[in-house]
Amino acid sequence: MLLAGIFPPVTTPYYPDGQVYFKKLEHNLERYSKTPVAGIVVLGSTGEAIMLSDQEQRDVLKVARDVVYPNKVLIAGTGSESAIETLRLTEYAAELGYDVALVRTPHYYKKQMQPANMLAFYRTVGDRASIPIMLYSVPSLTGYDLPAEVAIELADHPNIIGLKESGGDIEKIKRMVERTRHVKREAPVTQIFEAVTQRMIKAANKEASEKSRSRELVSISEQGGVSLSSSVATAAELSIKTRQKQVGFQVLAGAANKLHASLSAGATGAVLAFADPAPTACYEVYAAWKEGDDALAQLKQERIAVAGERLVSHMGIPALKYAMDLNGYFGGPSRLPLLPLTAEEKADVERLMADIRN
Repeated sequence: MLLAGIFPPVTTPYYPDGQVYFKKLEHNLERYSKTPVAGIVVLGSTGEAIMLSDQEQRDVLKVARDVVYPNKVLIAGTGSESAIETLRLTEYAAELGYDVALVRTPHYYKKQMQPANMLAFYRTVGDRASIPIMLYSVPSLTGYDLPAEVAIELADHPNIIGLKESGGDIEKIKRMVERTRHVKREAPVTQIFEAVTQRMIKAANKEASEKSRSRELVSISEQGGVSLSSSVATAAELSIKTRQKQVGFQVLAGAANKLHASLSAGATGAVLAFADPAPTACYEVYAAWKEGDDALAQLKQERIAVAGERLVSHMGIPALKYAMDLNGYFGGPSRLPLLPLTAEEKADVERLMADIRN
C-alpha cells in the first residue's frame, strides 16, 4: 500500500463535560476529506486515544469510518501496552474497513523494552493482523525511542509496511531509508499514482453497482428491457483503474517543523499534528517538494516551522485545538488533566496562526 502525502492525526472533540462530541468529529472529518491530504489517522496521540475507554475508541473508529471520504487512506491508531489488546483493536478496525493500523511502541515497562521485546511484540502483531501495520515511535510522549536497527529489522516483515517517526531525528530517518532499500513491494495506485486501497475499491464498485441498477431501471421503464452486457460495461467503466507501483518500507515524518528536511532525507510523507489546524499549509510543503521545487518547499516550510514546533512540542493538544477553532474546525476542550489555555496562551496561538489560514 502506498503511504505518501500528508496525514492529519485528528483530534477527538468533547462536550464541556468531557463526553465525546461525535457531531463535531463528523464536521471535522468532512472538512479534512475536502482538503488535499492523502488520508486520515484516527486515534493517534493527538486524538487523546489513551484518555478514551475501549468502547469510546471503538465508537470513534466507527463514526470516522462512516464519514471520511473513500478516496482517503484510513489509518487507525490501535497500539496498546500488550500485543493481545493491540490485536483486538486492530481486528476491530479491520472489520470496519480501515486500511492500516498505526501501532505505537509499548513503553510503560521501559527497562524491559529491549530490542528482543520490541521485535517479538511487532512480529506477533504483524503475523496475526489482517491489515498492514505501521510502527509508531513517539519518544516525546512515551519516553522510548524505537531504535533504528529494530525498525530496519522489522522492515522485512511482509505485513509491516512503514513507520511514523516522530522523534524529528533527520539522520535516523535517512539511515532507516537507506538501510531498507532492499525491501521492494508492489502496491496498486491510480493512473496518477495516488494510493488505492481495498476500501476504495469496494466503495467504487458499490457506486458502480448502484449506478448500473439505476440505469437498468430507466432502461426497463423506457424500453421494456435491459442489456446485461451494457450493465456490466457501465460498472467496469466506473471502477477504479489501477496500475502497479514499486514501494519499499515507507518512513513518514512526524515533525512539521522538519517536514522538508524529512522528505529530503527519504520520507514518503508525514503524519503531522500541525495538519489538524493547517492541513493545506502542510500539504503545500509536500507538494512543492514533490514537484522538485526545493526553494518553494523551503519557503513554505519556513511559514509553518515556528508555529508547528511551538504548538506541538511546547503547548500541546489544547493549543492545537484552539488553533483548529481559529481555522474553522472544532477544537474545543481536552480531557483533564489537560487544562484549558490561559488568555495569554490563547493570544500566543493567535499570533502564531495569524498568517496560517486553512
